[in-house]
Amino acid sequence: MSKRLKKSKKDDQIVIDEKKGQLYIGDKDLRLLMLRPIDLIEFTEFAGTNAEDIIIWVGKSLSKYFIENLLPEEDLSLEDLSTKKIIFINVLETFEHLGYGILNSKFNKDNILVSVENPLSSEDKDNIMSKNVCFLYQGLFNGVLEQLGIEAEGKEIKCYLLGDEACVFQFNLLTNEFSEEDIDKEEESPDVANFLSSL
Repeated sequence: MSKRLKKSKKDDQIVIDEKKGQLYIGDKDLRLLMLRPIDLIEFTEFAGTNAEDIIIWVGKSLSKYFIENLLPEEDLSLEDLSTKKIIFINVLETFEHLGYGILNSKFNKDNILVSVENPLSSEDKDNIMSKNVCFLYQGLFNGVLEQLGIEAEGKEIKCYLLGDEACVFQFNLLTNEFSEEDIDKEEESPDVANFLSSL
């Protein structure tokens, strides 16, 4: 994996350019826009019946912009799946540092699960239009996968707004599968581990 694909905490620091009145991530030419979740929710009210598709498209566009600026001049589709997994986790970490919630992933043989605890919509849980924020997440994650050249079909399978602990998105791989070394193993609960060690 090239040095360019590795990142440090410094890469995610937000820098203020007072002359331009602009926020940036690290030393990248990656401008940030401050937007409250309620602004996005209210926007979807104006979008009407096509709001879902529009918000997913916005999420994909954001991912494309982020990756093109975080990893310029890299053809990520040429990387192997192990490297793509690392990049995906790094991008999720960047989104987490930007306040998108607590993001975790689990890589299975033929799918990827992404959970979002404390999502952007958590403070507007009682607003029925908050569900559209879930489409933004779906678009963001789908967009990252597209930029990595991973063909996958995604959907939300659990939702914080419906009483689940987190929003969980499942992306089923359409072509390749992860090898055994890239699959995340199930963690044993401490009780089971203690019981097995006592035998």
